[in-house]
Amino acid sequence: MSIISRGFRGKRRDDGDRLPPGQYLAEDFPVLSAGPTPRVPLDRWEFAIDTEAEQTHRWTWEEFQALPTETPTVDIHCVTKWSKLDTTWEGVSLDVLFEDVESSAEYALIYSYGGYTTNLPLEDLLDGKAWLVHRFDGEELEPRHGGPARLIVPHLYFWKSAKWVRGIRLLNDDWPGFWETAGYHNYGDPWREQRYEGD
Repeated sequence: MSIISRGFRGKRRDDGDRLPPGQYLAEDFPVLSAGPTPRVPLDRWEFAIDTEAEQTHRWTWEEFQALPTETPTVDIHCVTKWSKLDTTWEGVSLDVLFEDVESSAEYALIYSYGGYTTNLPLEDLLDGKAWLVHRFDGEELEPRHGGPARLIVPHLYFWKSAKWVRGIRLLNDDWPGFWETAGYHNYGDPWREQRYEGD
């Protein structure tokens, strides 16, 4: 005897076309971390962009807070198969941070307090595709969700949106980051289900 009757389909949703293949909708905000949560005092926090020509652009917390902000509302998708729709953040577009950066690099290695790294093509950080955010849903970003500031790259799986971000190193060659060296896909497009190496 079947536990679910043949005609039962559950509650119809209008967001099915917004869920990438293999994803389910999460109402909560799961917390996933590979290690302990770094606690970064704001008076010691900094963010840097290091170019391949060894030029460094650096911001303190106060300088970062003085930059113009945006409030993007985006869908996010985790490689562990949950998706959260219409998440609202506040932060600085990477376009603003890169305004005075001269580089011919094609790749970026994001590095975080606590030692985490992830790699992306530089083009995936620019043209309104990524933000360095410090608020979520109208509140200061909690440390367990990456506060005081994290990267948001919503068109890729969420492991590319590094928590506790400390800087970006621009590179001429692609260097895999933490999860990429552990077998995760080098790029991570949720719509193509690029979860693991070879997908």
